Amino acid sequence: MRNTFLLPEIRELIATENRQELQAFLEDLHPAVASEFLNELEVSEILVIFNWLDAPLAAGIFAHLDVAKQIAIAKFARPSEIGRILELMPPDDRADLFNEMSEHQQEKILPTLSSVERADVEKLSSYREGSAGAVMTSDYVTLRPSASAAEAIETLRYEAPRRETIYYAYCIDESRRLIGFVSLKDIILASPAQKIVEFMHTEVLSVNVSTDQEEVAQIIQKYDLIAIPVTDEAGILVGIITHDDAIDIMTEEHTEDIEKLMAIAGTHEAGAYLKTPSLVHFRNRVGWLVGLSIAGMVSGMIIHSFEANIQRLMILALYMPMIADSGGNAGSQASTVVIRAIALKELVPGDIGKVISKEIKISVMLACVLGLLAWGKVLFLSAGSDIPAGFSLYSIAMVIGLSLSLQVVSSAVIGVILPLAAARLEMDPALIASPALTTIVDITGLLIYFSTATYLLGL
Repeated sequence: MRNTFLLPEIRELIATENRQELQAFLEDLHPAVASEFLNELEVSEILVIFNWLDAPLAAGIFAHLDVAKQIAIAKFARPSEIGRILELMPPDDRADLFNEMSEHQQEKILPTLSSVERADVEKLSSYREGSAGAVMTSDYVTLRPSASAAEAIETLRYEAPRRETIYYAYCIDESRRLIGFVSLKDIILASPAQKIVEFMHTEVLSVNVSTDQEEVAQIIQKYDLIAIPVTDEAGILVGIITHDDAIDIMTEEHTEDIEKLMAIAGTHEAGAYLKTPSLVHFRNRVGWLVGLSIAGMVSGMIIHSFEANIQRLMILALYMPMIADSGGNAGSQASTVVIRAIALKELVPGDIGKVISKEIKISVMLACVLGLLAWGKVLFLSAGSDIPAGFSLYSIAMVIGLSLSLQVVSSAVIGVILPLAAARLEMDPALIASPALTTIVDITGLLIYFSTATYLLGL
């Protein structure tokens, strides 16, 4: 959403230095909404506003600004100003921003942070991109197993203003190893004198710092979790991933999958279309398109090899697009279903035999329906056409319908083999299968079509 209708009023408040009214206006808005207004302002105007605002409000709004705007603000703001904001940002958002900064900016800003926050930033930004460690936050609550429920409530009351969530509190031993957790509900329902160790959950669902972020999001979704703890190789609690982070991950992964299906390279950042320069969009798309265009020359060679047959029976050329479209549609359907099933961990490469068997059954039924429609379509559209001696419209319609049926079956099989083979080779099924599918199906479709016509019509 882009908010521009109040920009003149905001600029007037800046020009007249009406700090109180501007602060009151932004305080009444959710930080995400306030950031939409500020995204439309110049960096110099935003810096003026942040200098006027209370630090917590400025940090909340800053965390929701576009990354490019955050980088620009960090570049032009005094280190002390940006440090004041970064100190109060959520740890995971702060680490993400730190990773986007240049090395020079990082060196300028780090000294402005407290030793605790500096160590936190360096730690969170050190994990591999796309891993659980890279998206987790260090904003979590821990409790001693020996503490009472009353003491736990006091701890939560003290920690709540500084933590992202207090619904789960994690129990750790002297070495900070995760040994259990309790929910806020558990603590409230327990008697004040009851010890945490007496009612804590000892079977804890957790992930490792190296776990892929998509897998983490799927776990949170599957078990309806508000947050999931993250541990290192020694089982030491190092952070948590919350449900709102899981939503961001799933949005990013869905964007990535959709763009890869369309053979688009790049970072696949959600909501970045208008912010991305046209040249970057060009670079992300041109590689696959050029490669597939070169591969498409094979289709031209096939048509050229059957040129004499086409000249004898021109009606065959009229229905080439129908054959190609039907094969492409059938293959895309099968490929999309399989790619989605692989992404959801419903299928693994070892299931290829079962999947091919299932798709053959489905595609044969589809082929019967589509082949019959193609036969009727040829008879209807080509009625009255000049047919060379020795051929009949019925026989030609039969050949076209049969070719289309064979194309549907072969395309469906190819559509499931490509993504499963890519998964077997530990490559991204969406990136490999969809772009290559159309070109391969076009080639096989032309071979099936003209070979069937040549054999059955005696060309």
